Amino acid sequence: MIDTSTLLVYAATSAAVVAVPGPNHLYIAARGVAQGRRAGVASALGVETGTLLHIAAAAAGLSYLLARSAELFAAVKWAGVAYLAYLGVRALTGRGSSGDEPRAQPLRRVFLEGVVVNVLNPKTVLFFLAFLPQFVDPFGDVPAQVLLLGLVLAVIGLASDLAYALTAGSLGRRLRASTLRYASGVVYLALALVAALSGAGRTARG
Repeated sequence: MIDTSTLLVYAATSAAVVAVPGPNHLYIAARGVAQGRRAGVASALGVETGTLLHIAAAAAGLSYLLARSAELFAAVKWAGVAYLAYLGVRALTGRGSSGDEPRAQPLRRVFLEGVVVNVLNPKTVLFFLAFLPQFVDPFGDVPAQVLLLGLVLAVIGLASDLAYALTAGSLGRRLRASTLRYASGVVYLALALVAALSGAGRTARG
């Protein structure tokens, strides 16, 4: 389906791309710092579950349709911005916390937040459109190739995410709760700003 040399080049290139810190890494690090290793790992698993949903969408051709529709792209983009801003405001205001100690979120909720953050990240959609198709043989079984390449990316991404989660979780135990809360809030709002500014002026291609 995909020859070994092509797969190795794809894996090496994907690893280089994943190694560059991005919004998902910052989100995972913020969660790990705020709530420890277990929460960091849960958020990493959530982010990569979101990647699996993107893989399924790409294999089904939904990502292609989304990227060619300015309206759909904008809807996903601004939903992501709003959600990140909500997380930032919640952290900064300490809603649901008592005194200086922020209330720990259940791991299930942390996991689901990770899924939502990645699903609403339009950059992930564009990654599957701009990068992954270069390694797909159009004369072969395209959906199967997309699934394979996507899973390789997910495995590489999970390894990177877990490294961030564990490192941030260890760092978090050394910081005061108030510092963690405000740092997390600033990170979330910064991510919202980055997401809002990304793709400015983008139009659908005919």
